[in-house]
Amino acid sequence: MRGPTWRPAAVADAPHIWWRRRSLRFRLTVVAGAVLAAALALSGVVLLNVLDRTLVDTVDDALRSQAQTVRVHADAGTLTSPITTHDGTVVQVLDASGRITHVTYGTDRLVPLLDARARAWALRGGHAVYLDGRPYAIPGTLRAVVLSADRGQTVVAARSVGEIRQSLAAARKVLLVGTPLLLVLLAVASWLVIGRTLRPIAALRKGAAEITHTARSRRLPVPEARDEVHSLAVTLNDMLARLEEAEQRQRALVSDAAHELRSPLASIRLQLEVALGHPEGQDWRETAEGVLEDAMRLSRLAEDLLALARLDERGGVPARREPVDLDAVVRQTLDRYAEARLTACAPVVVRGDALDLSRVLTNLVDNAVRHTTSKVEVALTADGVLTVTDDGPGIPEQDRERVFNRFTRLDSGRSRDEGGAGLGLAIVRETVRAHGGGVHLEDASPGLRVVVRLPVAG
Repeated sequence: MRGPTWRPAAVADAPHIWWRRRSLRFRLTVVAGAVLAAALALSGVVLLNVLDRTLVDTVDDALRSQAQTVRVHADAGTLTSPITTHDGTVVQVLDASGRITHVTYGTDRLVPLLDARARAWALRGGHAVYLDGRPYAIPGTLRAVVLSADRGQTVVAARSVGEIRQSLAAARKVLLVGTPLLLVLLAVASWLVIGRTLRPIAALRKGAAEITHTARSRRLPVPEARDEVHSLAVTLNDMLARLEEAEQRQRALVSDAAHELRSPLASIRLQLEVALGHPEGQDWRETAEGVLEDAMRLSRLAEDLLALARLDERGGVPARREPVDLDAVVRQTLDRYAEARLTACAPVVVRGDALDLSRVLTNLVDNAVRHTTSKVEVALTADGVLTVTDDGPGIPEQDRERVFNRFTRLDSGRSRDEGGAGLGLAIVRETVRAHGGGVHLEDASPGLRVVVRLPVAG
């Protein structure tokens, strides 16, 4: 029988996984509370240390001042016994032999507060020392200062620091009680503030949940504050607008494609039904030619749709970015057209995909040949400008931008029977834009001129 499998790594990761599964509000509040607790604890320790040091320094200054006053009288020989002090300071004056000569009232006259070794160490260091006052009938700890006077005399001044200890103890109690209460208040405030700050995000989440396939045009709520959440909401709304536009374009493309496919399919079906219904009087060669023509039309439409799908899939980026001799592409393409004449062809190198650029020129020349009256002229200049000119009926100025839309055909001289599905110029513009260029139409008087500008490689 197999026992349970021990997974120390999983156990070790359990707190981390638990933490990651908590809400953002909870984690931010805990982190803020932890930082505040550390800051308050550090502040409390620093406060107590500074308070202790300040109070002790105050006592040391008072002791030195009192001892200095006694030393002046000792040097002048004007000391009286007992020595009078007004702040409870205990003073002993010792002669060169270490015998106590003068003291304050109630102070031990037989045993010095500090022995000879301690007095020498205090004099050498020049700092105050602590000593236990209980052997001298003084409760608590004393702070003592030692000064040397003339004729080998020594002045020892001491004072109880019990009040300092009481003050520090009271401050500790206040911090021990007040710090947790303050921490709780700050944690509650952080919880409320963070919740209010995250409220716009909750509104965004709710708004996103309400956007379905039946409510695509809705937008996410944008908060009034000009903060990061505002920028996020604006960015997400822009993304929704782009997605909606792309979906509308896709739906329009599918609808237009279905409409374009219907005519050749209906024509093929009708020709075959008539031929099969009356086989004895049917010219099968004529029927085959008619079906082949419709099949070629379907093939061209499928190729155009595939080209547009690839352009959309690449997001406006050419399939390849490699040096292309555009003049060579122009010459090779025009070799297939007896109606087109190359009037100028300067050496030009661009970066992109040679097949896509060849398709651009093919579509333009096909359109020009289809609608020209007598001639088609193609020119390529050294600055990357490619022009295709025909002397046909042309296109009205108000329609020259509209013809670049997908499935757009003009009524005059560009009917369904004479032209294609209205995708040629759309493919041209999107391909040229993907290569960093632009395309527009001009009046050739008579006819039409298509101008393509491509950036020349360095």
